Amino acid sequence: MEFVALYVTAGSREEALRIARALVEERLAACANVLDGVRSLYWWEGKVQDEPEALFVAKTRAELAQRAVERVRELHSYEVPCVVALPVAAGNPAFLDWIAAETGPQPPKEP
Repeated sequence: MEFVALYVTAGSREEALRIARALVEERLAACANVLDGVRSLYWWEGKVQDEPEALFVAKTRAELAQRAVERVRELHSYEVPCVVALPVAAGNPAFLDWIAAETGPQPPKEP
């Protein structure tokens, strides 16, 4: 099984938390880490922008990456949100097993 880390920027901490929570609740990601205080410099509409942002990194299975990217695009306030999937080359096997177990369809709970 292959895994990816989704790198996503957002206009505020609240937006990053809202989107990250949706991905986790919908099991498109096993977990997400939200970081405040990011300063982003980028080209937009012909000039360099310098803006405060928040970012989050969400861990998921590679097969769910495109669905997660689409969900971020649906929930995001930006016209062109930064959301990229970075391949995970290696990791703690127990952690990777946990990501696999916590993403995608979940079996029904026994009574």
